[in-house]
Amino acid sequence: MDKSKQTLGITAICVILLALGIAGLKLWQKQGTAPVTENLSQKIRIPVQPQPVLDYNRLEKDKELITLMNKRKEEYGVNKGIDMIVTSDESIKIGDSVIQMQEILDKIDLARGDIVEKNIQSSGADSNKNHQLFGIHVVQPGDNIWNIHFNFLKNYFENKGISLSPLADEPNQRGLSSGVGKLLKFSENIVYIYNIRERKLDMDLNIIQPLSKIVVYNLNQVFALLNQIDYSQVNLIHFDGETLWLPAEQ
Repeated sequence: MDKSKQTLGITAICVILLALGIAGLKLWQKQGTAPVTENLSQKIRIPVQPQPVLDYNRLEKDKELITLMNKRKEEYGVNKGIDMIVTSDESIKIGDSVIQMQEILDKIDLARGDIVEKNIQSSGADSNKNHQLFGIHVVQPGDNIWNIHFNFLKNYFENKGISLSPLADEPNQRGLSSGVGKLLKFSENIVYIYNIRERKLDMDLNIIQPLSKIVVYNLNQVFALLNQIDYSQVNLIHFDGETLWLPAEQ
C-alpha cells in the first residue's frame, strides 16, 4: 500500500471516530440533562390568582371594607384592639406597601422551625389556613407591645361581660405578676411583629416605629387559649416563660 492510500485510510478512520465521539457526547448530554429538566419543572410554582387587597388606608372611607371588617369582628366578638381581620389568602395595603398575608405566615413558619412546603398542584394557599383569620394591629405613635396586648385582652374580657381594671396588669403588693400580667407575657410568644418596610419579622418588642410595623394575631390560636380561662381563676395562673397553666385542684 502506497503512502497516499495509507494516509487516506487513517484520515477516514479519524473522521469516523470524531463523528462517533460527537454523536456520543450529544447523546450523553441529552440523557444527563433530562432528569434535571424534569426536577426543575417540578419545582416551578404554578401562578396563583391575585389576592384580594384590603386597604388599611381606606378603612374609614370604603363602605364595603367597613362592612366586611365589622362582620368579621362581630363574629369573633372583637371591636377594639385590632384594626383588621384578614385571611391567609388576602393581602393588606398599608401606606404604599402591599403585603401578602401568606408571605408573613411563611416567615412565621420558618421562625418557628416549620418547613414551608408548597404543592404545585394547589391553586392557592393551604386550604386549612384559608379558614383561619388573623388580627392585624397597625402600630401607632405612642404604642408599645405591652399596651397593645393589654388593650386586646381588655376588649376580649369586655365582650365576656368582665371589666378589667387599668391596673389589672400591674404586679401585686409583693411585686409578683398578676394573672393578667402573666397572660400578657405569654401572649408575646403567640403573636408576631412584622416590619413592613424591611419585609421581615421583627424580634425587637420595645422599638416600634409608627406605621412601619404591624402586630399579627392568629385569632384561632389566641381564642383557643383565652376561651379556656375562667377569669375568676386568672390570678392562679402560672407562667414559666414558655408554658401557661393552672395548678390542679387540691
